[in-house]
Amino acid sequence: MSERSLETAFEHLKIAEKSKKVSILKWRPDYENAADEYQKAAICFKVAKSYENCRDCLLNAAECHKETGSFFYAAKALDQSILVCKEMGNLEGIFHMAKRAAHLFQGQGNQDSAIATLVKTAKILESHTPSDALLLYREAAEIAGIQDNQREAAEYTSKVARIHVKLQEYDQAADAIRREIAIHQAFEATQAVGRLVVALVLVQLARDDLVAAEKAFKEWGNYCEAPEIQNLEMLLQAYDEEDKENALRALNDPFIKHMDVEYAILARDMRLPQGTALVQKKPIVENATDEYKRVRPQNDEYVPTEAFQAPFEKSAAQKSSSVEDEFDEYAGGLC
Repeated sequence: MSERSLETAFEHLKIAEKSKKVSILKWRPDYENAADEYQKAAICFKVAKSYENCRDCLLNAAECHKETGSFFYAAKALDQSILVCKEMGNLEGIFHMAKRAAHLFQGQGNQDSAIATLVKTAKILESHTPSDALLLYREAAEIAGIQDNQREAAEYTSKVARIHVKLQEYDQAADAIRREIAIHQAFEATQAVGRLVVALVLVQLARDDLVAAEKAFKEWGNYCEAPEIQNLEMLLQAYDEEDKENALRALNDPFIKHMDVEYAILARDMRLPQGTALVQKKPIVENATDEYKRVRPQNDEYVPTEAFQAPFEKSAAQKSSSVEDEFDEYAGGLC
């Protein structure tokens, strides 16, 4: 079966190559027929599991469709080649294929197909090259925003923020979360905003920027529910006072642990305040020693010794002699 499919595929490939050539009697290449034959060859190669030849035929078909002005079919061929590359396990080049396909779909006014291609490719790349997936999600969010599809825009912006957190790019993650908050505020999804405020505070603390974390809480904290507010207040106060124990208690809150995986991992691995450990006081043991006894009797009066009192007596004698000399000097009068 595979051998027969390969034979059929090569026959279609031969016809496609012949259609692109010019001769004395044929002045222009027949790109339309060539594209059709490339598509047929790609199907036969796929049945025979010759994925590399299948991908090449689809790419050639896309170029032929572009030559005839059939940009929608060119984008479809590129979209199919992405799936073939996934089957091959060779993801090199599918990022640019997705960008080209999305651009062609947009040129034909088919925004939904453009978003679908970008998101599908981003999911394929997310575990291998998350930085490329991030760019595709961002472009999908922009297209959804242009279409005024705020829910999809928020969903893809959320993916962008979480990938930034995964890559430990906290500055970009904070910007993406703010954009997501603005989108949710546009259609009044207050509960979602409350969850995002917690995520933003965690990201700002991961940036070691306590001031920015407190500012985010003051600006959007009214969207949070009462338990979330109490937990955030305890967390911010713990970092402000370098209280490691309370910070750990706040980060282990069930709400934070059940957030998106990226934020839960961020909370688990976050740097804790380096507060000094409290010294545990020893318990007081009653009757550990005998009762205190006075050294002298209570009615005994203190009597200074002669050695202690001599300097004071000498100083007093000197003062009295100086006063007497002063009176003797004026004893005869002023004249």
